[in-house]
Amino acid sequence: MVAEYAKINYAVYPKPIEYYGIDNFSMTSSGKKKTKPKQHPLMWVVESLQDEPSYLEKPMFGCQACYLYGQLVLVLTSGEEPWNGLLIPTDHQFHDDIQKDFPYVVQHPVLKKWLYLPEASEDFESMAMDIVEMIRIGDQRFGVEPKERAKRKSKQ
Repeated sequence: MVAEYAKINYAVYPKPIEYYGIDNFSMTSSGKKKTKPKQHPLMWVVESLQDEPSYLEKPMFGCQACYLYGQLVLVLTSGEEPWNGLLIPTDHQFHDDIQKDFPYVVQHPVLKKWLYLPEASEDFESMAMDIVEMIRIGDQRFGVEPKERAKRKSKQ
């Protein structure tokens, strides 16, 4: 029991720590409460991909990038238009074909090499789920190989 309370300042917390609803594992060394990173509001869209062993997600410019089988397959965005919905990384040769299959998907107005499904579009939920299912089953139209980043020169 002593180790559990070892980092607690009893002048600040005179009662047992459980009284305050905190523990050592939810506190930083400075005594501030740790906060969990917020989950992206569109994470529900990719739930069916998360069980795949190769699935990976990374923050990318304030968005959430989703990778499957080493390819960047989706970018979840939740800002102001045109950054609120799904960015669909794909080669330009597939744009017309994907847009025929998914009528609310448009070319992104800024990143013209990618497609975009705005969250405000009619039937966003079912269309997003259909796109994710196509990605999950390996539709080759979706996804791009990430470019290797140039290595930084070390300071000497």
